[in-house]
Amino acid sequence: MPINEPSSNLPLRDVLRAANGLVAGGLIEDWALGGALAAIYYVEPFTTYDADIFFIPADKGLSAGIPAIYAHLKAEGWLIEHEHLLLRGFPVQFLAASGGRAISSG
Repeated sequence: MPINEPSSNLPLRDVLRAANGLVAGGLIEDWALGGALAAIYYVEPFTTYDADIFFIPADKGLSAGIPAIYAHLKAEGWLIEHEHLLLRGFPVQFLAASGGRAISSG
C-alpha cells in the first residue's frame, strides 16, 4: 500500500519503523511512544487521534531536529499537515525531549 494512501487500519508498525529509521539515520538519538497509544498498553483500548513520538534530538540547537525529521519523512512520502506528519492519513507528532534518564526510587 502506498505510504500516503488513506487506510482504516492504524499504521503503527510503519510509524515505529520510521522512528527506528530516524535513529539509524542519525537524526535522533532515541525515541519513545507517548500519549494515548502508550496508555493503551495499560488500559482498555480506545480511539485516539494521533501518535506522539517523544525523541532525544541529535541536533541540540533551538530547532531540536524537527526540520530535519520533517524533511526526511516528507522525502519518504509522508505528508505534512500543521504540526503533524501524516502516514496513510494518520497524524503523527514528533516532540523533542531532554536526554535525562529516569531515576529509580527503589
